[in-house]
Amino acid sequence: MAFSVLRRVATFRPVGSFVRNRFIAVNEDLNLPAFGKTLEEEMKERNYVDPTLYYKVDIGLPREPFRKRKDVTSERLAQQKTLRADKNFEKLSRYGELEVPVEEVQKEWLKGKGPQHIKEIAEHYGVFQHLFGDAYFFPRVSLDVAYHQGDDIYAPVFYGNQLKPKEVIQEPVVLYESDPETFWTLVLTNPDGHLTKDESEYVHWMIGNIPGSDVSKGEVIFDYLQPFPMKGIGFQRMVFVLYKQENKLDYSKLKKENSGVNLEDRTFSTYNFYRERQNLITPAGLAFFQSDWDVSVTEFFHTKLGTKEPIYEYDFAPPYYSEQTYFPVKEPFNIYLDKYRDPKDINRDYLLQRLENENPFSRPKPKLRFPNAEPLPRSMPSWLQDKVKRDRLGWGRINEVEEYDGPPTDSLHSRFPWTN
Repeated sequence: MAFSVLRRVATFRPVGSFVRNRFIAVNEDLNLPAFGKTLEEEMKERNYVDPTLYYKVDIGLPREPFRKRKDVTSERLAQQKTLRADKNFEKLSRYGELEVPVEEVQKEWLKGKGPQHIKEIAEHYGVFQHLFGDAYFFPRVSLDVAYHQGDDIYAPVFYGNQLKPKEVIQEPVVLYESDPETFWTLVLTNPDGHLTKDESEYVHWMIGNIPGSDVSKGEVIFDYLQPFPMKGIGFQRMVFVLYKQENKLDYSKLKKENSGVNLEDRTFSTYNFYRERQNLITPAGLAFFQSDWDVSVTEFFHTKLGTKEPIYEYDFAPPYYSEQTYFPVKEPFNIYLDKYRDPKDINRDYLLQRLENENPFSRPKPKLRFPNAEPLPRSMPSWLQDKVKRDRLGWGRINEVEEYDGPPTDSLHSRFPWTN
């Protein structure tokens, strides 16, 4: 049977500069794949979902009417004609003195492909999936967020840039353009940092019923709370979402007493928040950044929360060693035996060795200037010679009980002044 199957498989015939398999199946009766699957194809097949049950829904603001291609082209041609006629413009460009108006370029970008690009970035970071499930939106409103660092220095929030917790302790400056007669809601949430509940968020800041674009006049539902990514978990996403309200809303049920320090009261779900008000609010703006641990998080837990800081560590599985043999081949005797000893016993041996050579009433012995140049007795076994050399150079387990500075590179008198 095996021979018949092999006969039905043709040998490799190269097509182009790259092929994925050495063989190509030519008999359809065998039900063999024509090519080996790529990783992308394999993951797509494993994560397949029925499109009739799971499909994406646009919950954002409607797109502005398309401009006629003829009008856009005529404007660009008129602008090019104006620039070509400007002799000073060409001179500044040739000498590298031409200043590009970044703000105008950004406005043109937001009018065109900007919302599409921001939406693709947010999908790449999983923002829509973890906040809204199968829903998404195009950020039609440009949301500018920046944290003041002193003087005229600001740390801006873009779309996935990295900011340290010490840079985002105080509430940021938020700017956007809107009709003064409209109302808005601004929410800052963390979908990655809940300490006790899975698939839950912490709301770090929430202001509702903002008249126009004046955030300072909005109704504070939750005071600003600095991000606190725990040590050992990596980066966390902090997401700003701007909602446009149909009218003024009642947020009294969301307000909590002492919400500034009680994390349980700040448990939040963007999915439920929007689902309960989907006919009253529409997501319109988006900005987010990533943050990981620094020393300010420790201070936050001790001073603001009055609790011990949680630290996460990966629990590694114990190393696997094969069964011992009587005669290990091409492996030093001591290193081979140390693999099957308790690491605490090995460290104790090194510690005792170090204590034997230390005397609190005498000066420490200077390190060897050229460790490999010091001769060793010829009668010393090879495995012991290797151990002594490694200890002299500070290689291996000796670093666990002794801080090795390496061999001195300057003169003995300058390194050890008491030798004068």
